[in-house]
Amino acid sequence: MAVDTTKSTLLIESQYFPNITYYKTLINLDILLIERYEHYQKLSFRNRCYIAGPNGRILLSVPLARGKNQRTVMKDVRISNEEKWQGQHWKTLVSAYRRSPWFEYHEESLGKLYEQPAEFLLDWNMACFEWANNVIGLSHPVAFTDTYNKEPDPGITDLRDTMSPSETIPGDTGPVYTQVFQERVGFMPNLSILDLIFCEGRRSLELLKL
Repeated sequence: MAVDTTKSTLLIESQYFPNITYYKTLINLDILLIERYEHYQKLSFRNRCYIAGPNGRILLSVPLARGKNQRTVMKDVRISNEEKWQGQHWKTLVSAYRRSPWFEYHEESLGKLYEQPAEFLLDWNMACFEWANNVIGLSHPVAFTDTYNKEPDPGITDLRDTMSPSETIPGDTGPVYTQVFQERVGFMPNLSILDLIFCEGRRSLELLKL
């Protein structure tokens, strides 16, 4: 992809309902460039996200065809639909957030998203990303890589593989807001953008910019 040197571009992998750090990083850039020619990396946010539960974080993981160890180019990674994972994820979301201030406003549209057929992980991730962006009012242009470049062009901020579920990002100071189970388990930082949407609604974009 040719880089517009007058605009700031972020190169990063696609994620399943990305976390708040992902969004805070994107918010200050002009263009999002999604890597689609990398090899799938296991134990990453590419097919998982974390939401708030009554006993702490809850993992939502999209099952993949041929297992988690496949060395497949990301654009070709297929979802395994042998399990009714979409229904399971949806039930978990309803259980976790039905008492949140903003869940009822988005229940219908998000429920319809989870009813859509999902064959490729990248397509599913982008559908989730588009849904969340529409809700919070984020309109950054999105493009996709045409090939894999270990060293991207000058002018591109490369943050591929810098966010891992097993690591805490140094200096991460995401927004603090009231969560559903905060009185029981304390505040849980850097959950999926879904947590911020259901808890803060229209203030989500404002909080991401802080």
